[in-house]
Amino acid sequence: MYVIAVLNQKGGAGKTTIATHLARTLQLGGADVLLVDSDPQGSARDWAAVRDDQPLPVVGIDRPTIERDLKSVARKDYVVIDGAPQAHDLAVSAMKAADFVLVPVQPSPYDIWATSDLVDLVKQRIEITDGRLKAAFVISRAIKGTRIGAEVTDILLGYELPVLESRITQRVIYPGSAASGMTALDQDPNGEAAEEMRALTAEVRALIETPVPAI
Repeated sequence: MYVIAVLNQKGGAGKTTIATHLARTLQLGGADVLLVDSDPQGSARDWAAVRDDQPLPVVGIDRPTIERDLKSVARKDYVVIDGAPQAHDLAVSAMKAADFVLVPVQPSPYDIWATSDLVDLVKQRIEITDGRLKAAFVISRAIKGTRIGAEVTDILLGYELPVLESRITQRVIYPGSAASGMTALDQDPNGEAAEEMRALTAEVRALIETPVPAI
């Protein structure tokens, strides 16, 4: 079972959009997937409840016991955790449970600087686990037709975590499909949004399933 935590303590980074789409993409690829909503506001749970025939199972664990509570969950191929903003204890608990931490950031220096505390926590956890925890940034809510500035990439690289090649663009279909409890892959499986989410999922899978070299 692989556990992926989508974390950023700054709100508005697109965590829930990425978490729901990542989980649904994995599921459509044939994996047995559970989405965990660790945000006390319950955005992912609200999203799931809109659709009566919701195919993606979603549970709420919004206490700092995620790593312990997941042990009592029936084993899945993947568990995706939708992280809570501005909650240090929940972020630490999600990291303890995770094999991979995905950090969505908007392509703005201000948003990237705001992730510094989270990145420090991630790097500490990577060190504690001797590199078993993996992590990466993904640019989220990029404006279509604009170029991501070199200064933004330079700032990200300065944090010494990988930056995924995949980019998640700001598109109307993301909130539009969410209003129906669906994802872009359900609403327009051949569209650009579905393609970028499949690319993100493939990149994350390649990283998470690569064995850690023995020390």
